[in-house]
Order: sequence, then C-alpha cells, then structure tokens
Amino acid sequence: MSYDVVVIGAGPGGYVAAIRAAQLGLKTAVVEKWDTLGGTCLNVGCIPSKALLVSSEKFDEARHHLGHHGVKVGEVSLDLAALMSHKTKVVKDLTGGIEFLFKKNKITWLKGLGRITAPGALEVVGKDGSVQTVAAKNIIIATGSDVTPLPGVTIDEQRIVSSTGALKLPEVPKKLVVVGAGVIGLELGSVWKRLGAEVTVVEFLDRILPGMDLELAKSAQKLLAKQGLTFRLSTKVTAAVPNATGVALTLEPSKGGTAETIDADYVLVAIGRRPYTEGLGLETVGIETDGRGRIKTDKHFQTKVPGIYAIGDVIEGPMLAHKAEDEGVVVAEIIAGQSGHINYDAIPGIVYTSPEIATVGKSEEQLKEAGIAYKAGKFPFSANGRARAMAAADGFVKVLADAKTDRVLGVHILGPDAGHLIAEIGLAMEFGASAEDIARTCHAHPTLSEAVKEAALAVDGRAVHV
Repeated sequence: MSYDVVVIGAGPGGYVAAIRAAQLGLKTAVVEKWDTLGGTCLNVGCIPSKALLVSSEKFDEARHHLGHHGVKVGEVSLDLAALMSHKTKVVKDLTGGIEFLFKKNKITWLKGLGRITAPGALEVVGKDGSVQTVAAKNIIIATGSDVTPLPGVTIDEQRIVSSTGALKLPEVPKKLVVVGAGVIGLELGSVWKRLGAEVTVVEFLDRILPGMDLELAKSAQKLLAKQGLTFRLSTKVTAAVPNATGVALTLEPSKGGTAETIDADYVLVAIGRRPYTEGLGLETVGIETDGRGRIKTDKHFQTKVPGIYAIGDVIEGPMLAHKAEDEGVVVAEIIAGQSGHINYDAIPGIVYTSPEIATVGKSEEQLKEAGIAYKAGKFPFSANGRARAMAAADGFVKVLADAKTDRVLGVHILGPDAGHLIAEIGLAMEFGASAEDIARTCHAHPTLSEAVKEAALAVDGRAVHV
C-alpha cells in the first residue's frame, strides 16, 4: 500500500491533519492502534471529563443553588450509573463521528501499531499479529502523550488511578486525594467534590496551576477552597500503598521534613503528561528527541529526516488538543505546497472548573522576566450585570497591554464562561489589536463579554462600571 500521507495517531492533531490532507487531494491513511478514533482527548480526556464536569455542576446546582432563583426542588439524589452512561454516549457519538469523517474524506484507517522502518516506509502490526507494509511519501507523527508516572507510586487503575481511571470510578469516594494541582487534577477533583467526595489536593510546588498568571491562580485557589477542596501545597507524596479499605499515602514537605500518613479511598495521580513515542522506530531512522522526550522539528514541523514530520504533544509547546489541531492543519498544507503559520502567543488555555479559568498570551510574571513594560486593567464580574443575574459574580478579567504601543500581550479570566470569553482575545491578538481596539468595540448589553471591554478600558484607567 502506498500513500501520499500517512499519519500515526488518530487524536485531535492526527485526525485533523488527515482530513486536511485529504481535502487538499492527497491520498491519506491513518494508523491507530485503539478500537476507536479520537485519541486520548475524545476517549479518555477532554470530552468525557467535560461531560462529567457539566453533569456534576447540574447536580450541585440542583442541591445548593437553584433555590437562589426561586426554583424549589425536593430531595436530590445521584444516579452515578446514569451520569456515566451520558458520558459514554457522548464519547461514542463523537468518536463515531470521526469515523464518518474518515469515510467522507476517503481516508484509510490502518488498524494497529505503527512503526517507522525507513524513510518513507512503515509497518503496521495488528492485534492478531499480522503485519502490513506501507509506503508513504510523507509521514506525520501525532501519537500524543501519556500519563507521567509518580516515582514510588504504582498506578493500578483500581485504587490508585490516572485521569483515565478517575473518569470511571465505580462509586463516589468518601475521601479522594489528588496528586497534582494542575488542570487535570483540579477539574477531576472538582467533579468528585461536587458529587460528594472529600477532596484533598497535594501539590509539590507552593502554588496551584504552575505556569499560569500567579494572581489568577491564587484567586482560583481561594474560590476552590470555598467550594470545599483542601490544598496541601509544598508537599510531596513519597509512597502510596493500597490496603483492604483504600490507600495509605505518605506525605512529606517538598523541601524535606517529618513524614505523615493519610488515608484515602482513591488516589488520583495527575502530575502531568509526557510524549508518547514508544515503539515508533525513531532510533531506526535517526529522529532526535530533547531532554523531555519531545521530537525535535524545524519551524515547518519536519524532523531531521526529510518527509517525516511531528505535531501535537510529541513536540515542544503546550499539550493542548487545539494546539495539535492547528498544527495538523498547517503541516498538511505545508506538505501540499502551501504555507501556514501558528501564533503560539494566541493559543488559549482553559481550566474547566467552576468558575472557569482562561488565559491567552503572556502572564505578568513572564512580562516582568522579559523586561517588557506593560499596563494592566482589571474588571470584576461582581460589577457585571449579567454575572449578577446569573448569581455567578466571582472572578475578574485582567488585560495586559504594552505600555508604549497598547498592543494586547495577554489576558487572564477567572469567571463564568471564561473559556468562551477568551476567544475574543485570541482573535484580537491575531490581528495585533490594542486594548483600546477592544474597549472601543461595542459589546452587547447585558452580557458577560462587557467585563472584557471594561478590563480593556481599565488599562487606560477609564473603566465605567467600577
């Protein structure tokens, strides 16, 4: 079998690259070892976690918040099986949708484990051991990432789980310990807290959400603590031992000190992800990786081997599905002889807690470190009419703009629908907008987006409603 493009991996980066390549008239195939398409994101990541987040928010709202709106309900109970069934159906529908798109675009699905045997050549090993030999003018590696293990802790997906196991716990834990205060840990910790678990988040660093704007992270921690999450910062887990009733964890201060043991029904290990390149045959063709296991590429996503490219979580940059998707489009266009670019400063990052946390561009810490003079404008959702009407007035919008040119350098949002609000900023930054450009753009009233406008006004010290 011979193709113009063969993509290894059918996650967001891989399947989007394949679809775009097919649209451009290239004969395309995708190698995927899983029984369904969509990779981690659709099967055991972004999509099922969001289904659980929404369902748990509705449960929590019915129990504690509908009364604020004059909606009286009787006793509210949880049907965990139904909640999980909804999650499963969402995943099934979306992964099936990708399979439909493959058929629509005449993309071949080569089922099995792909391995590069030489430039322009692969073999695909099926579950039954059968081997297909494939020729490809161009190969795109899009194999994504895997869970980063915690030294001294064995993930069994029973009592000590990764994010995959945390998506399908058979019961609501009485006590859940989350190791890692990053995006995954906070999101899944929030799910099980709303469903009734006592949740403790253990973080090695002295803050949550490493890499995000510090003011944003501190404010988010305060709100999550009010919701009942307990934070143990500057703390490390040195051991986790399953027993008859759960797990015994040994904790120590990050900088060393007296150890202590705490008990949990379940432990979620969520300390990050690492590139998945196992068994790809990189060494066979001389593809280089960096100290973190990421594949080295040039600005056109090509490795040192002509015709072999890499995108998504296996290369440098944020491990985000939408980043991988954009790279998939660009690399397909480059292979087809077109040009493409990605503005990495305009890639948003979102934490789907309640309230949501969204950020794009530089943080205050990054600007200070780079010696860039900037002005900041903030506006609280407590002064936004729509947020007040929604009884969702926690949080703020912060706009950072260049002190001389007023060009928007970064925006950080903690509040309702932050993930949607940040899209306006991404578009503004793509067009090189100034804070004044946003401030002078008419925003509908009453909407949450007015908080973005007011924060942009605040950069020049002229916010109206605060």
